Amino acid sequence: MRAPFPFSAIVGQDEMKLALIIAAADPGIGGVLVFGDRGTGKSTAVRALASLLPDMPAVPGCRYNCAPDRAEHVCLEACEHAGVKPAKLPKPKKVQVPVVDLPLGATEDRVMGALDIERALSKGEKAFEPGLLARANRGFLYIDEVNLLEDHLVDVLLDVAASGENVVEREGLSIRHPARFVLVGSGNPEEGELRPQLLDRFGLSVEVGTPSDVKSRIEVIRRRDDYERDPDGFIKDWSRKDAALRRKIVKASADLKDINVPDGLLEKVSELCLSLGTDGLRGELTLIRAARAAAALSGDKTVDRKHVKKVAAPTLRHRLRRNPLDDAGSTVRVERAIAEVLG
Repeated sequence: MRAPFPFSAIVGQDEMKLALIIAAADPGIGGVLVFGDRGTGKSTAVRALASLLPDMPAVPGCRYNCAPDRAEHVCLEACEHAGVKPAKLPKPKKVQVPVVDLPLGATEDRVMGALDIERALSKGEKAFEPGLLARANRGFLYIDEVNLLEDHLVDVLLDVAASGENVVEREGLSIRHPARFVLVGSGNPEEGELRPQLLDRFGLSVEVGTPSDVKSRIEVIRRRDDYERDPDGFIKDWSRKDAALRRKIVKASADLKDINVPDGLLEKVSELCLSLGTDGLRGELTLIRAARAAAALSGDKTVDRKHVKKVAAPTLRHRLRRNPLDDAGSTVRVERAIAEVLG
């Protein structure tokens, strides 16, 4: 299996790349929704980012990628069932950040996990077979055509996204394991809308389109062709830029706790959300977190207006109510509010 396309080699799509980098620096942002044309590099960018990130420490033999240094993130019942006592965890090992695809036609058992039928029949034991949510723990869960996802799977994702845990109570099994992941969804808005409850769970929403100038289109074709003909050589050519971006993300993640947000800017963020009529306070909270991550990625110690302006559109555009008296798109409405409130 060949390595993914290098993240640094993706042409254009700056808003999408920034959103994914911010979500990688601060997974608590809540994931990224990417809407746009087919063939614009949505899935390519997700897989490229995951391969860009450094390996993470995990409990050896754990099928849930549990963090060895976070007792509250250990799978408890699941680890004990497998014979690993959380109080006596073995020396951690390094594993690659997982990227798990959730197919539209997946069953609930496949997603959440279920009874291991083979073991039950051969040994007469009740054992748990982890699902996609277990594999995605501490990584990325990617859903292509997320707006076509069946309602029963949407309900599962909403429950897990709210609690950070997957709870399975069926067939005599009672399993609880951590399921914290960056949810990345992509789709074409022409094929249907996303349920409002799930839409609100995405921290950032970005719009991508096919390049409209000849120069960019040629560069996309050239780079993809070079990658197809010689993947190893192409990846090597871009390895230095990917390594620099990796260091930048790791440093930003470590610096987040030290980034200051002035009270005056908090007031402006609230004014911005009030002027747009966003529901609840999730918009303000996510905007502040995204602006803090943007500041950390820029090497700044204090969040200011330029950081807020950079992330306001992807943070707020999917949280707006429809206004029958304003036929402007959500992006235009956010940009107009930014100009009025932030100047």
